[in-house]
Amino acid sequence: MFSNASNFVHGSDLSTLVIGGFSVFILISFTAIMILFVVKYNRKRNPKATQVKDNIVLETTWISLPVVIVLIMFYIGWEGFLPMRQDPKNAMHVKAIGRMWKWQFEYPGNKVSDTLVLPLNKPVRVDLVSRDVIHGFFIPAFRIKEDCVPGQNNYSWFIPGELGDFDLLCSAYCGVNHSYMSAIIRIVPEESFKVWVARLPIRKPDTNLGHKLIEKNGCIACHSIDGSKMLGPTFKGLYGSSVDVTTDGVDHKITADSVYLKSSILDPNKDIVVGYNKGLMKSYNHRITDKDIQLINEYLKTLK
Repeated sequence: MFSNASNFVHGSDLSTLVIGGFSVFILISFTAIMILFVVKYNRKRNPKATQVKDNIVLETTWISLPVVIVLIMFYIGWEGFLPMRQDPKNAMHVKAIGRMWKWQFEYPGNKVSDTLVLPLNKPVRVDLVSRDVIHGFFIPAFRIKEDCVPGQNNYSWFIPGELGDFDLLCSAYCGVNHSYMSAIIRIVPEESFKVWVARLPIRKPDTNLGHKLIEKNGCIACHSIDGSKMLGPTFKGLYGSSVDVTTDGVDHKITADSVYLKSSILDPNKDIVVGYNKGLMKSYNHRITDKDIQLINEYLKTLK
């Protein structure tokens, strides 16, 4: 507790100590009172029950004490949370992109890295983007957790205070490989950071419209393009191949041509590839055009 990993550690840990301390105090107090009443007012000591009412001191204490405790806990938590949503104007901007099941980081100048490298003692604003489902940008050592929600803009900011490597995790269950969605945050001296960024290769813009479409629609979250097994069949070598499918409970072979691929996009539960589960893919009917499907088909033809 109270490390210098980020500027939010102190506020977060203080609120945890205060709220935890009050919780322990209330638990012990109530338990002690219950034991006292059980002993003092048991049937042997107090055979005839007596009615107690109109105790102004007791009622005032019972109302005011919990209110004061709750207000103190709220204030401590609010003081720790409020600065997290007030990023400084001079903060360096980095974009964190979450997708099943990987983090990717974009730096100014169209440079990309799988490791989040940042300079020591410099404010950083991390713009959070999701390409598919909800992910959680979670840095335990920094006491940071913000959601990456598809279609919404969100951010997190902090000032790293210690050199070294720290874990970046996903705090929202995002699929079968959720536990593997992790990355490293590496805090280095500013001069080392400048050298590292300068050596990053510049990412070339993606000019393949078909690839852009499958990435935009979250297809590569479940379908690999390199042959690896995921939730859905791989796109590599798919186009024109013979596929074993189940249609209305009957197993048969089908050719993965443009007609089959269009049917799989618009009615994904019609022909289920053997070895994969039904109901995992939503229909893209009214969400994707025939022209888009044609562009996707042209891209899939290149994945031999």
